[in-house]
This record gives sequence, C-alpha cells and structure tokens, in this order.
Amino acid sequence: MHIAARPLISSRAFPMFSKPPNPTRPAETLATRVMGGGAAQRWLLKTEPHEWSWSDQAANGGISNWDGVRNKQAQKNMKSMKVGDLCFFYHSGRKARCVVGVVEVVKEWYEDGGGGAVDVREVGEMRRRVGLEEMKRDEGLKGFEMFRQPRLSVVRVSEEVWVRVCEIGGGFVGDGRVDEGDLEGEVDEAGDPSS
Repeated sequence: MHIAARPLISSRAFPMFSKPPNPTRPAETLATRVMGGGAAQRWLLKTEPHEWSWSDQAANGGISNWDGVRNKQAQKNMKSMKVGDLCFFYHSGRKARCVVGVVEVVKEWYEDGGGGAVDVREVGEMRRRVGLEEMKRDEGLKGFEMFRQPRLSVVRVSEEVWVRVCEIGGGFVGDGRVDEGDLEGEVDEAGDPSS
C-alpha cells in the first residue's frame, strides 16, 4: 500500500499555514515532543518515493495533504491524529525503505472527496536516514508496530520507538539539537548572523 499526497494549491486557501511560527511558543515544546515528552502522539507515514518523496514534501513551504489512504485501519489511525502530532516520513518500496524525515500534523482528518486526508508540514530531514533492515536488527525496536503490520501505511509509533529511531538517525534538522545544519541563518550570541 502506498500513499499519494498532493501539495496544497495555495496558502491563500489555508491562510493559517502562511503565518510565521508563534514566537511565544517555548522552544522546549518541540524538543520535548521530539524526545518523547509532551502529549503529542507519534506516527509513521509510508509513501512510495516515486509518487511522493521527501523533496516533494519539502516543496510548497513543506505543507501538503496526506491522502489516498484506503485501508480502514490506516484511516482509523489518521482520524486519531491531532494537530501537533509528529510523524516519521518513511520511503517505502523495494529500493528505499527508510525513515527520511519528520512532519507535523497541521490539520486533522477531513473529507476531501477522495476519502479523507490530514495536512502535514515538513519539520526536518533526518541527519542520517534509518533503513528498515537496521531497524529490524535493533533490540530497542523489537515491539515496533510496523514490523507486526508491515503493509499498514499509517502506523502508530510508541514513545520508546520514536526516541530510539531518533537516536539511531542522529535526530533530525529542527529537533532542537544545535549543529551546523540547524545554525544556518541564525544569529549567534553576539547578534551577528551565522555563516
């Protein structure tokens, strides 16, 4: 099963997506959710990269609707998603099979004429992609639901599994961990732009 997502046509249709992030939102909130704290749920969304890839997701401001899901259990999982939930973006297919990034739910389940969808926004690319075979070999991931239901395209991810996959992949750009990729365009302590 694969998912075909389409980019939103225009941010004018969803003006809340074109607003800058809330500056009063504490920086710890995303970091807390990323590393297993907070009330957000976590998911894994599978997609065939030739139909919808990470680079497709990153285009159009990183926002798209996630649709084309026909499996009833996968739809049930999508209907359980709440704004702010984080999802691993997983490339499926014979040649890919890896976690490539993280997206955040920005609009809960709605009917779109083709069955239903949620809207997701790019959060950041994994610092190192985490392959399926590597995950299967890891003792800390033995209870991962994706292994029990490999054909399910939308999978719930436990807090323990989320943290372990992030550890294996070195986290992702935007997870609150400071590194070279996260510093681009930021201002240092002296107030000078970083290079």
